[in-house]
Amino acid sequence: MASEDEKSTSSNSGAFSIAQDDERDQEKSDDISLPAHVAGSGGLDRLVDTARDYARAAASDNTLKAYAKDWTHFTRWCRMKGVEPLPPSAEMIGLYLADMASGTGPSPALSVSTIDRRLSGLAWNYAQRGFALDRKNRHIATVLAGIKRKHARPPVQKEAILAEDILAMVATLPFDLRGLRDRAILLLGYAGGLRRSESVSLDVHKDDTPDSGGWIEIFDKGALLTLNAKTGWREVEIGRGSKEQTCPVHALEQWLHFAKIDFGPVFVGTSRDGKRASETRLNDKHVARLIKRTVLDAGIRSELPEKERLALFSGHSLRAGLASSAEVDERYVQKQLGHASAEMTRRYQRRRDRFRVNLTKAAGL
Repeated sequence: MASEDEKSTSSNSGAFSIAQDDERDQEKSDDISLPAHVAGSGGLDRLVDTARDYARAAASDNTLKAYAKDWTHFTRWCRMKGVEPLPPSAEMIGLYLADMASGTGPSPALSVSTIDRRLSGLAWNYAQRGFALDRKNRHIATVLAGIKRKHARPPVQKEAILAEDILAMVATLPFDLRGLRDRAILLLGYAGGLRRSESVSLDVHKDDTPDSGGWIEIFDKGALLTLNAKTGWREVEIGRGSKEQTCPVHALEQWLHFAKIDFGPVFVGTSRDGKRASETRLNDKHVARLIKRTVLDAGIRSELPEKERLALFSGHSLRAGLASSAEVDERYVQKQLGHASAEMTRRYQRRRDRFRVNLTKAAGL
């Protein structure tokens, strides 16, 4: 009978083997090479490297990390069931979806949105390995439709930060260097309907840094943001406000002036004493933490326990706030948020604002 040490060694070896296999799978997915019948040369080899760089740029780093985790989870599931992940089997993937939805064994049941996302990750990973995954195959499509019908729930939406909320939030910030920066982040994110990642990826000029996600131009009437977002390149116009205290463009100018930033990332960290700006770009998590902290400090939804208040608000609260508060034609809000459809924009308009336009009265009733 095997000792506990032997069992542990065997278990660790199995885990190490799985990890090695996952790494080999990932290397294969990144493998762009010359056709077998073509002889290599310096020029062609350099083009192979260039093609690999472009292939890696086809999706964001966060998306690629999520796809890699999806593939790791699926391949481990296959090995535990004694089957191979390649080539794709619609029947096995249907069973995989059912297992994730039912939560059998030690793993809890996953949400419908997570299951759908993992299926997209599998399709992408199979495509990188030269296989096509047919999501319309009945073994996949029918199981997924049943999962959605049985387990789907309305999406959990974050609370919208409305105009009076954002004013109260920025009022809690001091006028030191950090306060100027955070005020600019909140006002710019609100007026522009920006995602967290879009705010912190901005540079002062075009092509200032390799990891730039866009740049800013400041004019007399406002600021123009050129963003490389999820839906591709788009321009976001942010006009000047009615007064300097709440104007996002003025807040941006103040931050850049006192932080002495004229090149590179717009939003960076500060020294410990808060008197100097660093060269390190902020992480998008800073925006989420900033929103939650100022929501608490401003006393927004103070009737709720602190834990519930923190759970209600996130980076998306700024985008939802713009969609819910802006008294303009819906198409302008859609353009500002970078949505492909008006239906997506309407998802950002929260319940407390849904009856702003009363079609019943407009119809004569």
